[in-house]
Amino acid sequence: MEYVLAQVGVVVFAMSGVLSAARQRLDIFSIVVVGLLTAVGGGTLRDVILDVPVFWLVDLTTFWVAIAASFITFIGIRFILKLPPRLLSYLDAMGVALFAVQAIDKTLVFGYPAAVAVVMGLITSIAGGIIRDVVTNRPTLLLSRELYATPIMLGSILYVVLLQEMASPLCRLMAMGVIFGMRAIAIRWQLFLPLRLTLKIDLSEDNP
Repeated sequence: MEYVLAQVGVVVFAMSGVLSAARQRLDIFSIVVVGLLTAVGGGTLRDVILDVPVFWLVDLTTFWVAIAASFITFIGIRFILKLPPRLLSYLDAMGVALFAVQAIDKTLVFGYPAAVAVVMGLITSIAGGIIRDVVTNRPTLLLSRELYATPIMLGSILYVVLLQEMASPLCRLMAMGVIFGMRAIAIRWQLFLPLRLTLKIDLSEDNP
């Protein structure tokens, strides 16, 4: 079941990459590449950092799922754009939650400490989206006040703490619930971090 959910996450991320690239009027091959980068970028960066075989090179199913999802999204873009705008955001939140937990599991299996696992969970979840936004010249969610990285970080910390106290499947569900729940609430009610927790320095005041 977890493997199927992982592929669903790949599909959602690939779709988000195509939808972002569609605004740039790219050709089909460029758009499919953007979808692929979005879908596998985070996991690839994780595996490179951990110095382990890259997951989609070991199991090409993920590669082909990302390619197929990107191509199908390109073909059905007009229908997909008619879907509620928040639907893909909620699906993205589910994918982010799943990828974070899977990254933590993989990092711990290879013997790395919990702190490293939390960082890998964050990197895996947001790297694909950052690649997508940079390639398509869009502002990244990471550089906004929107509750994006914060739910992932809190859910990841909760997961590694709970793993010390209870069975892994229950911990996984609770952590994913926290990440998805916080993201869903933020999406639904447009919640942001308080201004006092943000930093903006006007350098012009220091110059004559």
